[in-house]
Amino acid sequence: MATRESVDNCLLHCNEALEIANQQYSEAAKQEHYNDEDYIQSQQLLQLAANELQLMAHSCNDQQREQLNRMKIQIEQMQHDMITLRH
Repeated sequence: MATRESVDNCLLHCNEALEIANQQYSEAAKQEHYNDEDYIQSQQLLQLAANELQLMAHSCNDQQREQLNRMKIQIEQMQHDMITLRH
């Protein structure tokens, strides 16, 4: 079973990835030309966070799994927003 500390660390990594992605999204929304490399890197961070959530969910109790699921929804929404902004 996952420890509380490992779940908290996972959620912290996810929050950091979301914050970086949100900054890149905001910058890209303001500008017609934006830094593609930073934007792509923030998308990669989101995917790494999503992967970490998926791995962590396998060893969690129900309450922890619910926390991770809420974070997964936030990450998926940001991934969707970033993809649709680019098109």
